[in-house]
Amino acid sequence: MQDDPRAEETHTLPPSPQVVALQDYTPADLRDIAGDDRDPFEVSALGLTWRPKEQHFGIRANNRLVAHAGWVAVPVSVAGTTLQVAGLGGVIVAPELQGRGLARLVVSAAMAQASAQGLEFGLLFCRPDRMPVYRTMGWTSLSTDITVEQPGGDLAMPLPAMWTSLGTAVPWPPGAVRLLSPPM
Repeated sequence: MQDDPRAEETHTLPPSPQVVALQDYTPADLRDIAGDDRDPFEVSALGLTWRPKEQHFGIRANNRLVAHAGWVAVPVSVAGTTLQVAGLGGVIVAPELQGRGLARLVVSAAMAQASAQGLEFGLLFCRPDRMPVYRTMGWTSLSTDITVEQPGGDLAMPLPAMWTSLGTAVPWPPGAVRLLSPPM
């Protein structure tokens, strides 16, 4: 990505990058952030169907989107009780700007909105090597397997799950977890 002409112009961020709610988040927006990487989340080999996010937050620098996080309210069954949680996904920062706190900014904005809409928990799936980033933001590993919906039937999610309490520090309820939708 070093040869990307956009890289040099976006190395400079405003002193206080501002998160904005995005009306849309398109494949072109993802390309603005990830460049030509066809699998920036490194999950295409899993062959999963993903649920699109409905709320999107981003940071722009020099008229280019450089960070994104999205979420969607998803139903989850925990020990037979259904609750709505904020399913976080699509978290990405332009490679040349990683390590500057932009992921924290967009994730915090997304979860603040979910909390304001009355959701008690955030839930995400990620590759194991990315879990430390979320831990620094207060997310906790979910110690149970999660079943998710897929077009061919339910399956055990192959990626680890993490959760966070939105608002008051309520613990994740114990019991078997089933996402009553495709993963987000």
